[in-house]
Amino acid sequence: MSLIKEKAVDTLKIEIDAVTKLIDRIDDEFEDAVNGILECKARLIVTGIGKSGHVGQKVAATLASTGTPSFFMHPAEAFHGDLGMVTANDIVLAISNSGETNEVVNILPIIRRIGAKIIALCGRRDSTLGKNADWFIDAGVDREACPLGLAPTASTTAALAMGDALAMALLSARNFTAQDFAVFHPGGSLGRKLLLTVENVMHSGDENPVIGVEKTAKEALFVMTAKGVGATSVVSSDGTFIGLVTDGDIRRCLAQGSEFLNEPVDNFMTKNPITITKDKLAASALSIMEKHKPRPITVLPVVDDKKHPIGIVHLTDLLRQGVV
Repeated sequence: MSLIKEKAVDTLKIEIDAVTKLIDRIDDEFEDAVNGILECKARLIVTGIGKSGHVGQKVAATLASTGTPSFFMHPAEAFHGDLGMVTANDIVLAISNSGETNEVVNILPIIRRIGAKIIALCGRRDSTLGKNADWFIDAGVDREACPLGLAPTASTTAALAMGDALAMALLSARNFTAQDFAVFHPGGSLGRKLLLTVENVMHSGDENPVIGVEKTAKEALFVMTAKGVGATSVVSSDGTFIGLVTDGDIRRCLAQGSEFLNEPVDNFMTKNPITITKDKLAASALSIMEKHKPRPITVLPVVDDKKHPIGIVHLTDLLRQGVV
């Protein structure tokens, strides 16, 4: 193995070892810290400087997007006025591997004076930060991956992983759902996937292909061609959904002769196929299509509570909306 590969592999092994050892640090005090945050009436304010500050910004963003009101406060700016962001009802999550970082340590007395509580995400319980915290979360590492022992590597990886552990523990304790997550992520494909309902993507009204059960294959073909969906719902005389005809059904039957076009759709339609309601997530419709046995399907009829067909969803509609 070349020197380059060797150093890269060594780095990963050291950081994997650092994160693995965190498992034994998830103790009663970690749980107490989580409960303290759950009982907090205000915000969880994350602070740290240098590489720990970068980790802190990511941790704060993860917390905020998963149900825990949070923001990042730069400790140097805090010392010059930004401590006005902190209230007595807040909790401050201070990140420092050594627990002696000047900018972080210097704001501890003011945080105490304000009345906010402190969680130390730190490598040393006997440090200034560790001693002055209400809760101590141990993110210490045996060594850095840096061969010089100088650049924060394993320690920042461990802090980031422990921050994620904290955020996910809080998410679970709050019973935070995918719908809750969507509220904070309305933009982009993620928001579309989580927020779009079947009603948002289905063909409805004049665009919804529907024919009576007495109609012929030829008439079904005309309806499918006019609506451009590749399928049509079939209803009984009282308008109840009873079947589905697809262009695939038509092609397979045409292979046996053109006289088939005069047959009623009742002779070859799929009876009582899978349906969905308009209030379901579009992602659920995609899942049904993909997992259908013995093979995936490309169209899904939408029915109301009286089993009347009110729309139809095509796979291409879901893909076009970014629901993947």
